[in-house]
Amino acid sequence: MSMTDEENPGQAVAAKGTRGALARYRILAYVVGVGLLALVAAMVVKYGFDNATPVAVVGPAHGFLYAVYLVFAFDLALKARWSVKGTLLVLLAGTLPFVSFVVERKVTAKVRAGEKL
Repeated sequence: MSMTDEENPGQAVAAKGTRGALARYRILAYVVGVGLLALVAAMVVKYGFDNATPVAVVGPAHGFLYAVYLVFAFDLALKARWSVKGTLLVLLAGTLPFVSFVVERKVTAKVRAGEKL
């Protein structure tokens, strides 16, 4: 049996307050995750095939996008009232290949459920 917004107004308000921040975070988590995988591939090309061009292109782009990810994740952390530890773990998730995808799913589930990290 599910509750409607009228039956649980506190959770509805929390969901509305974080909806936009969660959407921005989710998009950047995927973009940064893909960018990090592209950077790993570019590094393989650089060190395996002695061609630094892909790293010169992908590296700065990923760095910029990671900075935007940090801002959006921190914004969501403030709005969802996460702990310092939870916030730092989510911020670091964008630095390890594939981890941003896993953490994004967990963060989305917790925020939608109204739980804190």
